[in-house]
Amino acid sequence: MWRRYLVSGTVLWLAAAAPAGAFMAYVSNEKGNTVSVIDTDSWTVTKTIKVGQRPRGIEFSRDGKFVMVAVGDDDTIQVIDAKKQEVVDTLPSGPDPELFTQDAAGKVMYVANENDNTVTVIDLEKRARIGDVQVGVEPEGMTISPDGKILINTSETTNMAHFIDTSTRQIVANVLVDARPRFAEFKHDGSELWISSEIGGTVSIIDPVKHVVTGKVTFSIPGLRSEAIQPVGIGMTKDDKTAFVALGPANRVAVVDAVSHKVTKYLLVGQRVWHMAFTPDEKYLLVTNGVSNDVSVIDVAAQKVIKTIQVGELPWGVTIAQP
Repeated sequence: MWRRYLVSGTVLWLAAAAPAGAFMAYVSNEKGNTVSVIDTDSWTVTKTIKVGQRPRGIEFSRDGKFVMVAVGDDDTIQVIDAKKQEVVDTLPSGPDPELFTQDAAGKVMYVANENDNTVTVIDLEKRARIGDVQVGVEPEGMTISPDGKILINTSETTNMAHFIDTSTRQIVANVLVDARPRFAEFKHDGSELWISSEIGGTVSIIDPVKHVVTGKVTFSIPGLRSEAIQPVGIGMTKDDKTAFVALGPANRVAVVDAVSHKVTKYLLVGQRVWHMAFTPDEKYLLVTNGVSNDVSVIDVAAQKVIKTIQVGELPWGVTIAQP
């Protein structure tokens, strides 16, 4: 784009800066059986995509071309073309897929299947199921170590974090954590693994080399019973200095000093906060609020909620394309 300027009688043509492209966020609405698309420039829902039954885990492919969503009651992973914004394919999984993760190259997907106590391994290029790993009861949380060598799965009923060697697909360690572990997140430098325990009300800090719990993040909110504080989703800044933890029916996101493991602030969000995702520039954090059917937008630097966006029924997961 060019613009014309008149300076001392001379016409100058200068290149005008084009507006930066907006990041697009995709939100899975568990009860609405839809995915809401949010434009992060206008903070508005620009499209609602009909998907299968009970969509929960949602993530962009590594190349940013597709959005994959686990539709639990259909026992499959649906693939949305991010350009067309419509479902174009399905991937095989086990019964009731919930959360999943990918290797760094975007060639392999690992899916937690809640109803058969397995992690399914999918070849994304071949769109084929290539293996299964038997884990604990009700697997949910999924993440992969920064070096790609260890896959983590949490089992809600067994109350364990399972360490799985990605080359052999064998469990190499099991670490007991507090009741009902829901989510797993590595620090970017690989030094710590964080596991949220919904019923236990804590986040366990695990040494991923020694396979031991080295500390716990605890929460206390004046006026709320401890049973109402139920940690689920975790978001870690790229510098590994600050973590955000969704506290479920407490309707708050805890801001945690990731070095000292102490809570520094609580942010009031919508009702029953579940999961979260940063914009690629890490200026904003989007969190899903299941009962109030909306998404809260947090200014990361200011550590304050700046916007609420209505989405579909029972928003659960959120993903934003990486550049």
